[in-house]
Amino acid sequence: MIELESYIVIPIIASIAAVIIIVVFIIKGRKNSKTNSKLEKAKATDRNAVIKEANRRLAQNPKDPAALLYLAELHYTEKNWEKSYKLFEMLLEICATDSDLDEFSITLKHAVSAINVKQYKSAYKSFMLARTVNPDEFVINYNLGYLEFMRKNYEKAAIFLNQAKNQKSDDASTYKYLGLSLHKMNRYNDAVDALRKAIDLDPESKEMMFALGESLFNLGQADAAIKVFSTLRTDARYGAHACIYSGTIASKFRNYDQAAMHFELGLKNPGIKQELKFELLYRLANTYIKAEKISKAIAPLEDIVAANPNYKDAGNLLKRYGELDTNLNLKIYLIGDKGRFISLCRKFTSVMFPKTRIKVLDISTPQNDYTDMTVEIVSPKWEDVVVFRFMRSTGQVGELIVRDLYGKIKEVKAGRGICVSAGNFSTGAKNFVEARLIDLMEKEDLTKILKQIESPKSAD
Repeated sequence: MIELESYIVIPIIASIAAVIIIVVFIIKGRKNSKTNSKLEKAKATDRNAVIKEANRRLAQNPKDPAALLYLAELHYTEKNWEKSYKLFEMLLEICATDSDLDEFSITLKHAVSAINVKQYKSAYKSFMLARTVNPDEFVINYNLGYLEFMRKNYEKAAIFLNQAKNQKSDDASTYKYLGLSLHKMNRYNDAVDALRKAIDLDPESKEMMFALGESLFNLGQADAAIKVFSTLRTDARYGAHACIYSGTIASKFRNYDQAAMHFELGLKNPGIKQELKFELLYRLANTYIKAEKISKAIAPLEDIVAANPNYKDAGNLLKRYGELDTNLNLKIYLIGDKGRFISLCRKFTSVMFPKTRIKVLDISTPQNDYTDMTVEIVSPKWEDVVVFRFMRSTGQVGELIVRDLYGKIKEVKAGRGICVSAGNFSTGAKNFVEARLIDLMEKEDLTKILKQIESPKSAD
């Protein structure tokens, strides 16, 4: 009988405990409802009332979720990102134990607040968490794309930004960072499409214009690229770079006067950085060299060498072309047009063999860097056939060139050969001709002969 009564008492006690718990939760719920209603009333009144009521509650309980949420939302709406970030950070910790809180909304707003205070790691983490709940939210995909772009993870950035573009097709920033990511990945065709759309939405963006110009340049669309760069030539940030591209394109098509104009315009850009100035001067000098206007190339080369003697090969160019500027025959020999060069070579043979009758039998240019001239030389006492090989370079001539000349001599049955260079000959080349009828003339020998030839008034 006693045992039976004990079995009856236990369920009764359990029932009473359950009722007590329910009553406590009801009372607590009514209390929370009552206090939350105060916040609702304060919210409907003005922001100061919200802050006052929320702070009153937080003084009693620093982790009061309703008070934290009201304050966080208020600061978020007002774009007071520092405060909203800290409050949503606290709410994220509470979400794990409070199912009444909207974890997705809090995570997303925490991410937005974090990115605005440049807490990029924290923002990335929250955006990724929010994306596991809703992968089709524009704000999430755009910001993840932007963050990946900032990290230079351009492939990931393009994936997120492509999704963002599909969710919102009129956002300039989405197309901007998508286009820039594709540009960084050298996917220039896709980049052009995205950048053009971005520029349609935001015509004032110079950054996107410059990236579009670079993409068109890399696609070989010279005319389209020039049009883009021409709109940027006076821009303080992109102007000098735009002039470099414009000048490079013009130079590629041998429009040297136009190329020089672009480079000179770039040098006038205000606030130009020193390194960029060197590059413009260097390209300007090379443009004048290609145009055979050596006198104009000297000044930019001197400016570079005076400030930075080790910049690329500016020092060597100045030494070489500075000499050419004072030696017109040497200039013609090295960079003159074919007609004047051949004429100079004819005069060279006459100076080499004075008081003889010289007849040119053949002129050929097997390679771009040298020309062969086969001549018949007749004097009162002797006659012979000589093959001249005129090397149009200042570098070292190797044994293979001399061996080839020897083959040419035997082919035309000439008596001897003369190899002339504005540079010098390798040890192998010199050893090869020791037992053969071939004379080697280095730069010093060349210039002695050229000085005996009357120079034209101008080589430009």
